[in-house]
Amino acid sequence: MADWWITLTMAQKVFWCIAIPFSLLFLVQTILTFTGLSAEDADATGDSDASVHGDTGIDFQFLTLKNLIAFFTIFGWTGIVCLGSGMKLFPSVLLAFFAGLVMMLIMASLIYGMGKLSDDGTLKIRNAIGKSGTVYLPIPPKRGGTGQIQIKVQGLQTLEAMTDDPDGFKTGQVVEVIEVLKGDILLVRDRKSVV
Repeated sequence: MADWWITLTMAQKVFWCIAIPFSLLFLVQTILTFTGLSAEDADATGDSDASVHGDTGIDFQFLTLKNLIAFFTIFGWTGIVCLGSGMKLFPSVLLAFFAGLVMMLIMASLIYGMGKLSDDGTLKIRNAIGKSGTVYLPIPPKRGGTGQIQIKVQGLQTLEAMTDDPDGFKTGQVVEVIEVLKGDILLVRDRKSVV
């Protein structure tokens, strides 16, 4: 091992000194990320409601610790390969630098893309318009009060409903949502009247 190290040029030694520790850090970082023990998952203090309310996903972050570790890992190994294949020092450093930047861009893009995969889960009541549902609790006639319908809007929902129908609706009847009233109350009509 010592004989091998002595035969290396100073540039090769520098690349090896970068590649080995950063590869180990990259490996540890990857294991921690996949096991859920990443430092980014640690508890934080502060007003969590305010943070969640304005959350729009993860912004594109190019300079992060994970990205820098990935940069130096690829930088070191690319430099080793380039110098080992007989390439001169300057082109090797340049190629290693660009390979590291590409790796940082790939990592930042992956994290950004994964952040956009989240779903806020907020019920968008307007999605109910035009859909049919089944009366769950009787709906009084001529907006005389509210009943409830079960309808598939982002999953099965039980929502408050009113009607302009002179007879109202009994449990089990099929109705169609035609409007969303103040207070997120659905205005429904007989499904047969649509046909």
